[in-house]
Amino acid sequence: MTLLLVTLAGTATMISPTVAAAAEKTVTFASEEDSYVSQAGPGKTHHTVTWLSVCTTPCDGANASERGAYMRFTVKDVPDNAVNVKMTLDVQSVRTTDTTLEVRPVTGEWTADTLTFDNRPAVGAVITTHKGLTAGGTAKLDVSSAFTGNGAYDFALTSPSGAHGVLHSSRATAGQGPKLSISYDTQAATPSGPLPFAMPSLAALRGSERKVFAHYFTPYPLSLNNKAGADDYYTKHYLTPTGENGKHAAYGGLLRDRPVPRGVLSGDWQLADMKKEIQTAAAAGLDGFTVDVLSLTSAHWDRLQVLIKAAEAVDPGFKIVLMPDMTSLKTDAATLAASMAKLAASKSVYRLADKRLVISPFKAEGQSAAWWQNFMKIMKDTHGITVAFVPVFLNFPSNAAAFAPISYGFSNWGNRSPAGQSGIASNVAKAHGMDKIWMQPVSVQDERPNQSIYDEANNTENLRLTWEKAISEDADWIQLTTWNDFSEGTQFAPSVHNGGAYLDISSYYLTWLKTGKAPAIVRDTLYLTHRTQFAAARPTSGTQTRFMAPRPGTSTPRDTVEVLSFLTRDATVKASIGGAQKTYAGQAGLQAKTFPLAYGENKASVGAVTVTSPWQVKKDFAVQDLQYHAVSSGRK
Repeated sequence: MTLLLVTLAGTATMISPTVAAAAEKTVTFASEEDSYVSQAGPGKTHHTVTWLSVCTTPCDGANASERGAYMRFTVKDVPDNAVNVKMTLDVQSVRTTDTTLEVRPVTGEWTADTLTFDNRPAVGAVITTHKGLTAGGTAKLDVSSAFTGNGAYDFALTSPSGAHGVLHSSRATAGQGPKLSISYDTQAATPSGPLPFAMPSLAALRGSERKVFAHYFTPYPLSLNNKAGADDYYTKHYLTPTGENGKHAAYGGLLRDRPVPRGVLSGDWQLADMKKEIQTAAAAGLDGFTVDVLSLTSAHWDRLQVLIKAAEAVDPGFKIVLMPDMTSLKTDAATLAASMAKLAASKSVYRLADKRLVISPFKAEGQSAAWWQNFMKIMKDTHGITVAFVPVFLNFPSNAAAFAPISYGFSNWGNRSPAGQSGIASNVAKAHGMDKIWMQPVSVQDERPNQSIYDEANNTENLRLTWEKAISEDADWIQLTTWNDFSEGTQFAPSVHNGGAYLDISSYYLTWLKTGKAPAIVRDTLYLTHRTQFAAARPTSGTQTRFMAPRPGTSTPRDTVEVLSFLTRDATVKASIGGAQKTYAGQAGLQAKTFPLAYGENKASVGAVTVTSPWQVKKDFAVQDLQYHAVSSGRK
């Protein structure tokens, strides 16, 4: 397949997926009130004349003669989910001049019958400009950036240069006065849901040979003790420095984020939670979970069995890949084989089409290739199960040759920073050169308070880069690392701080991977990501004494707000970064635009589509938190 890669070094990046064709509707409104003011007659009204004047001073050779026009429109009947909105102010000229017009929003109160130069209302910054007027011609001024939906729009026309411009007012011959036109796409606005594209059916996605799994970490299910969010274990013990008798106080608490809280459930709440997680993952297009098998007893083993039971109940097509964790499992091959065989009795545990059971151990090099070969022999001889071995390495190049004779495929745990992704192409090529499949890790970020380390992900750059390289380098399988390891801050699962944004973005790339082409963008969607504190800042209160530092070799830490836009066509994007207003030319397709981080609130909009981050950037805080927060315009 052909993939246009993103250039990641600059502040704005774009790729060009398919943009859906759309039927455009236009509504036009005549001005309800309009008039002009003149410095030459500072107390005079002009609400009865058939023209509007706009002029800088000196005007017509006279000093103290500035003139400006004011007009009001009421917009209605534009649907709330309109996309690709373009708003145009049309004014018709009485004569030909070289006048430069400036359009500004009116921020003060006014009425046409009392408007004078002396009481003229305050106006805002210039929205757009237009130079040159032609007698009988219409000047079309793009004021799309001012669109906020239905309601009143007041504009002022001023001039910084050129001759005296004279325009028709609403009292001129019918149809010659100012008009405000709003065009928008109806076909693109029709589909519902949070995504910028139309998700293919689950059956169509699962028909692809390419598979996408997410790494499930049993220590962090949706709930640990079936209590409401304010009183549950996450809030009381993991998110606070005083939790678990203060054992996490030095680094400010074990976690910085958590699963979305829920209320108290009756009945088998653990099974209900697992069902919900599977439903969420399946709705995003995932084929299953690679489940970290931390132990063969205890709560983690019990949760794994509940997860398998949940898959059987809600979606038999959702597969569980067994991933023995060789950093924690200290057992012999026969014991491990017996446990894996027990789990393999479920139809939800993943097997290839030829019935081979997929075993994909984490840090496979924790045991030798010979040890694993013996494990597979036991599985076959004792339990009648043939294994398709897909080891996940911490160091793939050093172990590939030794493990090649016993492996169906390869993977590695990967990195969480753009600076660490240069080896993806060579890894895939090496695996394919050995006639093995490759499972590519795709990641968001990594933040570990209890290990005093973090990776710089550059907002969504690492996420996009790992997905794009997986597609361009022809990876066979994907492992999202991770679904829910909140202790490492790598979660894709909907959480308090990401709201499902990272999963939504991944659904777009997942569809691209499985269908072989970028999905058509059918609705404008914005994703906003930023930290809530500067990378080098330290808490101004609290008791934290151990702090996270950048992992050696990670990307240089940066302080940025990113607007990631999926647009059906070119449009003006507005952003407010810490209260400072920004605008830029948004391009059809997927585009990332970054701005320097600033204290305060962050938001962005394109037409009527808006996204506002609920997390403010603060100077004063009690706990260091270097994860990126994310919010989507598609999820309210």
